[in-house]
Amino acid sequence: GRFELADGGTLFLDEVSEMSVEMQVKLLRVLQDKSFERVGGLRTITVNVRLVTATNKDLECEVREGRFRSDLFYRLNVVPVPWPPLRERPGDVPQLVAYFMRKFCERLRKPEPAVGAECLELLTQFPWPGNIRQLENVLERVTVMHEGGVVLPEHLPEEILEYEEQRFLEAQAASALSGSLRD
Repeated sequence: GRFELADGGTLFLDEVSEMSVEMQVKLLRVLQDKSFERVGGLRTITVNVRLVTATNKDLECEVREGRFRSDLFYRLNVVPVPWPPLRERPGDVPQLVAYFMRKFCERLRKPEPAVGAECLELLTQFPWPGNIRQLENVLERVTVMHEGGVVLPEHLPEEILEYEEQRFLEAQAASALSGSLRD
């Protein structure tokens, strides 16, 4: 149904690597034939759809491991656009924080708080293993729980504060080690 709705436009499929093999076969068929039949339908529907896909996995590795069809990979890999994870783009974090805070405050009909400099620094330095979705979830939680005023480090989840504490301890240990090596 999504292909029918996107006819003449663009369809975005997120996490394409998570598709079952059966769904991969169906998608490949639609891409090859530019047509499909509805379940229980009697006629073939032809579509003209530009497809954009995303994944957080290395699809070439998934093909080698037999978890993703090579023929579908080559169909989808026409114009690859590698996008580094958020941990490799810390400069994007402040803009994303502003965007998500505005989005959640509008949704919750709350005034948008300022995010303190120290808090923003912690968010920028965090490695975000869950990428932008993790940042989004953290900011939604902060927005829901925040009761006004400036967003401070203590409003952040433990995982971020513990990471910063670990970084501090590692820096202390490295400093002590380099000091003892000079002596």
